[in-house]
Amino acid sequence: MNKVYIGKIVNTHGIKGELRIISDFPYKDKVFNINNKLIIDDKEYIIKSYRVHKNYDMVTLDDYNDINQVLFLLKKKVYFDKDDLKLNDNEILDDDLIRYKVITKDGKYGTIKEIFMASPDNKILRIELDKEVLVPFNSPMIVKIDKEKEEITIDIISGM
Repeated sequence: MNKVYIGKIVNTHGIKGELRIISDFPYKDKVFNINNKLIIDDKEYIIKSYRVHKNYDMVTLDDYNDINQVLFLLKKKVYFDKDDLKLNDNEILDDDLIRYKVITKDGKYGTIKEIFMASPDNKILRIELDKEVLVPFNSPMIVKIDKEKEEITIDIISGM
């Protein structure tokens, strides 16, 4: 099973077994759906209900209806089966993207050293070419992303 990290259970909420998950996963809409399976400690749990409360993703799980039944899940990491994620062609996980090769339009090769968020909507790639370059992910500098070859083609602006 190929699993991807979603977040961490940080607390319970109420007395009916609702769990509070902190997550910055970009494709929550594909994960937090009723009847989807979350993986916690290599065991699958089916989502019975989901809602957003403040900055948290709140879930209840099938067969767990009481706070005392879910206390053993506190502080556990939550994963999702990558095969069930069903990403579109233009969607890619950071864990996959970090392994991609980088090619500039003038033929130089490089690697992605780090991916970080400069703001909630601005993902930055730290690319090592002959020098270090920071490239916004949603910019015209990224010419093409080839999932088959695991390559990113970029166009470096003169002076960078």
